[in-house]
Amino acid sequence: MWRRLLRWTWYSLLLALSAVALVQFWFLVHIWYWVDHDPEMTAFMQARLEVLREDDPGARLAHQWVPYRRISANLKRAVVAAEDAKFMSHRGFDWEAIQQAYEKNVREGEIVFGASTITQQLAKNLFLSGERAWWRKAQEAAITVMLETVMTKRRILEIYLNVIEWGEGVFGAEAAARHHFGVSAANLRPEQAARLAAMVPSPRRYSPGRETAYLQQRARTILARMNAAQVP
Repeated sequence: MWRRLLRWTWYSLLLALSAVALVQFWFLVHIWYWVDHDPEMTAFMQARLEVLREDDPGARLAHQWVPYRRISANLKRAVVAAEDAKFMSHRGFDWEAIQQAYEKNVREGEIVFGASTITQQLAKNLFLSGERAWWRKAQEAAITVMLETVMTKRRILEIYLNVIEWGEGVFGAEAAARHHFGVSAANLRPEQAARLAAMVPSPRRYSPGRETAYLQQRARTILARMNAAQVP
């Protein structure tokens, strides 16, 4: 009886580990493919599209892929300065920022501060839902390691700038530049780039031309830090 139970336990564990390994392999295959192929849709884009189509079955996302060379250096520097100042030096995780965020959250008694790097954000946007769960954070970490291992920093930033949200149904640098400023991503001025970078944490809050005290102050801070930001 006990031998049979032990054998069944080992079989179940082996089956579970095999399933986990297959899922990780599926993620890895996609990441390898995206080294030199551009993602047409991400998990987060698909989720937002489904929400929009609940009200409008014909809704479409505003999104146009542009290569890295056609994205203004101003936007690259602004986003790195705003979201991940150590992007070029870490391997996917900013451990100092994680420790600081943990200490702040302990003081607040709830999770109010995050420390996700650009690579972590990309991992989440490419593959995962917005669900908060321990397994999801673990999976995000695993995908982050894969991205940093397989892709160059330039490719990670290129994909990130092309898939993140910048408004209701607006995704990527090109659509964002045209939606908010009526220019291409290549022609964004420093002030415009800083404003776009300031919108990243809450992109659907800001319609074109909308001003808030926070947005103005955050954009000024980012603008002051842009020249020091290192980009690939």
